[in-house]
Amino acid sequence: MNMDPQASELFEPDERNRVNRTTPNRERNVFVVSLGCAKNLVDSEHMLGLLEAAGYRPVDSLDLAGTVIVNTCGFIQPAVEEAIETILEMVEMKATGRLNRVFAVGCFVQRYGYKLRRGIPEVDGWAGTGEIHRIAELLAAPPGGFPPFLIGRPRFARGSGTPRLVSGAGFSTYLKIADGCSHRCAFCMIPSLRGPLRSRSVGSLVEEAGVLAGQGAVELNLVAQDTTAYGADRRGGPRIEDLLEALLEVEELQWIRVLYAHPSGIGDRLLTLMESEERICPYLDLPLQHVNPGVLRAMDRSGEGGETPWELLARIRSRARRIHVRTTLMTGFPGETEDAFEELCDFVAGADLDHMGAFVFSPEAGIPASRFPDPVPREESERRRDRLMRIQAGVSLRRKREVVGRVEPVLVEGTCPETELLLVGRTAGMAPEVDGRVLINRGCASAGRIVPVRMTEAHPYDLVGEVVERDPDH
Repeated sequence: MNMDPQASELFEPDERNRVNRTTPNRERNVFVVSLGCAKNLVDSEHMLGLLEAAGYRPVDSLDLAGTVIVNTCGFIQPAVEEAIETILEMVEMKATGRLNRVFAVGCFVQRYGYKLRRGIPEVDGWAGTGEIHRIAELLAAPPGGFPPFLIGRPRFARGSGTPRLVSGAGFSTYLKIADGCSHRCAFCMIPSLRGPLRSRSVGSLVEEAGVLAGQGAVELNLVAQDTTAYGADRRGGPRIEDLLEALLEVEELQWIRVLYAHPSGIGDRLLTLMESEERICPYLDLPLQHVNPGVLRAMDRSGEGGETPWELLARIRSRARRIHVRTTLMTGFPGETEDAFEELCDFVAGADLDHMGAFVFSPEAGIPASRFPDPVPREESERRRDRLMRIQAGVSLRRKREVVGRVEPVLVEGTCPETELLLVGRTAGMAPEVDGRVLINRGCASAGRIVPVRMTEAHPYDLVGEVVERDPDH
């Protein structure tokens, strides 16, 4: 690989140029490697839909592909490293003749595109986060010339007419209700990578939800950088509660779940909907990040009206219907003292969270917090993260034990990957991919069905149960 000195910090220095042996008859077979979050996955599915409409053939195996697109994440350093590793792996496959062309798109490209173009000339084209609607144009560029480079300020807002080819199990899917973010959290570069908030219209979302339901979706997971900010970019326009009410008109949808909700956006109307509408999952994905007031102010995450995380949880739990709460917390933010961390530990021990993830602050170039004083050493940040997860493991086990003996509706996802002797599914209080599972060791049910399951065992993150003919309490 030809290395540009300015990009040397991103790549291995011993890469060399390689000869590419093309296979023209496979070139229009396209495979997408989707890295990062569920929002990226939706982007990947839209790219596949756009390419299929343009005459390309999406394939579900890398071995069948002549062209590969790597849809990257570039939020924090581990994601950057994964993106580099994946692109270089695809470039190696191109050099040995297993692929014809390699393209890279997404957040990592938006962040480092100019260095990447110089550092990996073997890549056949680049596109940032605001250019996925031009993916067919990117691939149509003739080979052998200067690789096309599509990066600009993200402004594109998709509509119901943007084609989409859903991957994975169609009975559970995501609906991306907005692009971009207008918050200015001190630890986050998403606004610079994704642009400002751009909400889709209610009509376009209901139309897409109807299409997804027609394809077999029974669970719809709403995603955005902040779902509770939906509509805030449209003066007098609809908000997340209006969207939820409209989506309830799609009768085939049995579960509608809200993910990525900002704590300041949890209004009483939203909680009332979750309390009163059975088909809206009693679930909030609520990234609190921290609980210490000083750390939250430094993060620019202070709640509106002075509501503390404890008060927010109390308001959520005052409802008659139990609403499951998932959160993510950060350790090692600059200025996080030992006392501030102990406050966070006390919160995790006493808040009875259903699900929790923790991660270490990453001082990425370009974010305000990278210049803050009093940094916490990486090793100490990791120690704090691990301690939080140990505390939560005990809390999670206690919460799981509370449901042993109950019968709960479970969405069956299929056979357990570890053994064909078990089925695996989720309750309405478990989001796909990030929360625990229900392992079913007795009874039969088809993937995509929601069936009553009696819980018989509890583990820190998973439940074990058996299918019953009906809920004996109803």
